[in-house]
This record gives sequence, C-alpha cells and structure tokens, in this order.
Amino acid sequence: MKIINAEEFNELIKNGTVVIDFFADWCGPCKMLSPVIEEVSKEYPDIEFAKVNVDDNMDLAEQFQIMSIPQVYMFKNGEVAAKFGGYRDAGGVKAFVDENK
Repeated sequence: MKIINAEEFNELIKNGTVVIDFFADWCGPCKMLSPVIEEVSKEYPDIEFAKVNVDDNMDLAEQFQIMSIPQVYMFKNGEVAAKFGGYRDAGGVKAFVDENK
C-alpha cells in the first residue's frame, strides 16, 4: 500500500472509491492495523487503498480534524463517505468496506 502526500491525496480521492489510512510511524495501533488493511485491500481490486502519514501531512490531518490515529476514511468521488478510528481486525475492516462501498 502506497504512502502518499497531500498533493497525491487530492488527486487520488477525486474519482472512484478510495480508502485512506491516516497513521504515524510511532503509533502502536497504526502498526497493528497497517498489515490488516494491506491484506484486506487485495480483496477489493476496484477500490484504491493508500496511507497518509499525519506527521508529514499535518494540513490534511487538520483538514479532516484527525485528533487520534489510526483513522480510516473512505472517499467516494472526493467526498467523505465513511470513517472509523482505532484498530479493527480483518473482519471489521471488511465489514467497514462492504457497508460503505
């Protein structure tokens, strides 16, 4: 799963369905969630998955009022469709995607 910056983020979310994992390198739950999302992403070839490091992209974190991480957002054609915070196992991430895609 690719780590993207703010410029790439704005381009990526414009069209289609995109799931973004907002994380930080020092965040324990983020480290636990990352491989789960990586694995789940393989089951949804029609959905783009990417990661944004909030420490490197503070403007995006502020724009989306991210106060705790991990935060996972689903965008549809540039609009926030759904989000969740904290760790979820593969079943929880799949349920999130299935309920909101």
